[in-house]
Amino acid sequence: MQIDPRTMVQLIQTQSRSAVDFSNTESRAKAETDRSLFDILLQELMRAESGDPAGQEDILSNVPWTAADLSTLSSGMMNDDNAWEGLSGLDTESFAALSQLLAARSSTSSSATAGDLEPLITQAAQKYGVSASLIKAVIETESSFNPQAVSSAGAKGLMQLMDGTAQGLGVTDPFDPAQNIDAGTRYLAAQIKRFGGDENTALAAYNAGPGRLAKLGISGDSQLMEKLELLPGETQRYIVKIAAARAKYEG
Repeated sequence: MQIDPRTMVQLIQTQSRSAVDFSNTESRAKAETDRSLFDILLQELMRAESGDPAGQEDILSNVPWTAADLSTLSSGMMNDDNAWEGLSGLDTESFAALSQLLAARSSTSSSATAGDLEPLITQAAQKYGVSASLIKAVIETESSFNPQAVSSAGAKGLMQLMDGTAQGLGVTDPFDPAQNIDAGTRYLAAQIKRFGGDENTALAAYNAGPGRLAKLGISGDSQLMEKLELLPGETQRYIVKIAAARAKYEG
């Protein structure tokens, strides 16, 4: 059973706002920061689904930091602490979410890059029976269309394949767009099939690993909704970001 991404957003939002001890001033301040970042993600999803092409830019224009700024802060090179008050204390997932949004704002070539990859995406979509819009959304969310992207965990390329997964899929060069898109889509298709066509659960497995979902007894979107809070915050947000990105490529 497919779950509307907006329903997923509302559930994640409720959980993220109720899981904090508001008796503690520091916790309360952190919760407000996390909530504001989540609200940015929520607005992005709703604007994208409403067909407002300027919506995302309007939202991001209210955020004072750039992707380069976040990259500098992340690598520990920023010395002006006052300039980053309230930002350096963000949890990993919120920092990553904000970084992703700002990367989208700062990039002027994402659409062109997506266009350049269109033949490879179309080929993979037809070969494995996965929606082209979903493939594009995964690529955007995973790597912002950067074929040379490498995560802190070692995931590589456009669809962020881990070495073991890539090798198992016959990839010899994870930075080669053709190999990466083909293997990433093949792996995603396998997850969609594993979970009976439930794409949200397949995306959770793509991000957190199918083994984690199996241990939690999650076999489809119904169980995913029931046990969503047991998954990492990163995975919860991942589903939302994919839905927001996908909306831009449909229609």
